[in-house]
Amino acid sequence: MMCPHTLYLGGNMTNKYYMPTRVIMGDDCITKNSELFIPLGKKALIVTGTQSAKRNGSEKDVKTALESVGIQYQVFDKVMSNPTISCVYEGAAFAQANDVDFIIAIGGGSPMDAGKAIALLAAQDIEEGSLFSGNYEDKVLPMAFVPTTAGTGAEVTQYSILTNDKAQTKTSIASDLLFPTVTFLDAKYTVHLGVITTINTAIDALAHAVEGMLSVRASSVSNALAVESIRMIMNCVPVMLQALQSGSEDVINLKQREQLLEASFMAGMVIAQTGTTAVHAMGYSLTYFKDIDHGRANGLLLGEYLKLVEMVRPDLAGRILAAMNFSEAEQFRELLSKFLGEKEEISSEEIDQYSKLAIQTKNIANCVVKPIEENIRTMFELSFAK
Repeated sequence: MMCPHTLYLGGNMTNKYYMPTRVIMGDDCITKNSELFIPLGKKALIVTGTQSAKRNGSEKDVKTALESVGIQYQVFDKVMSNPTISCVYEGAAFAQANDVDFIIAIGGGSPMDAGKAIALLAAQDIEEGSLFSGNYEDKVLPMAFVPTTAGTGAEVTQYSILTNDKAQTKTSIASDLLFPTVTFLDAKYTVHLGVITTINTAIDALAHAVEGMLSVRASSVSNALAVESIRMIMNCVPVMLQALQSGSEDVINLKQREQLLEASFMAGMVIAQTGTTAVHAMGYSLTYFKDIDHGRANGLLLGEYLKLVEMVRPDLAGRILAAMNFSEAEQFRELLSKFLGEKEEISSEEIDQYSKLAIQTKNIANCVVKPIEENIRTMFELSFAK
């Protein structure tokens, strides 16, 4: 029997569309829809970072909503940027010790990634060595997500990305179990994001949309979402450049913040279907070894990868560039350079190391235009050329 959320599309290969997360968008959508927490359980664990959810009002709104429907809660606010395996095991132990029924993750990609892993680990015993195996029981705590940045789209994906010191990279838990039950999108929580964070997260969302179109799993449905996401982000480019020049996030108004948040959500829906490609494979080393923000890492590499695609599959690159109102990939690369400014130093030895790590990832097999290790090395060199 066909799952009600699954759409099979025609063509030479079978494509699937599955997005079971309920999404509520709009001002005060958490407090106006507090009854949606009731089916999830009687006690929640709020998973978040130490400060931002408190500053932007999202944590307060979640607590108000829970209290209004008589749901108890505990807070686990120890999630760091790029959460570690030990962090999520600690969070899962805390969840079990407090007998929580469901998880509410508030924040950017890090609390949402941690929240998914905690929901999985609190519901079943998984040894650390099997964490990324994909072999899990059909048990997970229900999840409600509140993104407070416009970038990762993790609120509508089945991925949890964790720092994996053993592999010296970031590694993904991927399972349909990890789709949140409900997501609340309220752009007011993003209003006071700094200019650099706003830009880096927007570039991350843009990378998701572009890479989704470059995936072997792309379909007409995912491409339609990707094109609209690209257009919405590009509509906000002039004001983001203005904010960068002025140094003030106040230049970006609430309506533009709403566009960025919706574009990020749609790009998340894209990669939930398609996965990511060589750009993410390469970017993980920049984040792990060089502590470069994930969105910035993608932005540093995305222009050169699209130029490679343009050489091999000009038709495919052309569809992406058309959504940006560009005629060639070099224009896109120049725009990214404006946003990213001075580039970090990277040695030839580091490039060799990162290229060897990237070529081993599953992301490479997911590319329509599959780079070989030499291509990856060249892309790193060109991306960091002064």
